[in-house]
Amino acid sequence: MNVRKITDNTLRHAGTSVVYTILSIVTLGIIYPIVMTLLAQLIFPKQAAGSLAYVNGQPVGSVIVGQLWTKPQYFHGRPSAAGKGYDPTSTGATNLGPTSKKLIDATRATIAALKKENPDATGPIPMDLITSSASGIDPDISPEAAIYQAPRIAKARRIAVSSVLALIRVHERGRTLGFIGEPRINVLELNLALDKAKT
Repeated sequence: MNVRKITDNTLRHAGTSVVYTILSIVTLGIIYPIVMTLLAQLIFPKQAAGSLAYVNGQPVGSVIVGQLWTKPQYFHGRPSAAGKGYDPTSTGATNLGPTSKKLIDATRATIAALKKENPDATGPIPMDLITSSASGIDPDISPEAAIYQAPRIAKARRIAVSSVLALIRVHERGRTLGFIGEPRINVLELNLALDKAKT
């Protein structure tokens, strides 16, 4: 009698578990993602599509994902330790401590490269051009980092430094809500504005 009662209870609980599992999968694994995706596309269509930037109807990148810029006529972003560099599928920092010889050597090499490619820059090198971000795909740089690169870009494009500085000012964003974070400039948007100004 007790064995039969235990078996009945076990089957009842097992049945309840199966029903709840199916309901959870359908509700949280199918219905919820579909509803959230539709709401995102309705309320924030650009962000839901990846915040892509277009040139002549073709996507050239996302304004929320940093990318590697190497040509002298473009602003360069922060160094990246994500994968082999700027890899959005392998984001992350170097995780090297301040006494790491590897980090010290890499920092010295970055400083030397910055000085070589920006011979006309004045003042100290902004830290965000030397250090990588925690994600490795930071799309923004500080206004100081942009200003530091302005002479190189002006020379490469054969335009006045004042024109480059004017574009920097136009694209500078303040702190979020007036008090969160620091002023910043989106590198992709600024570089696209440079190309547009040229044409």
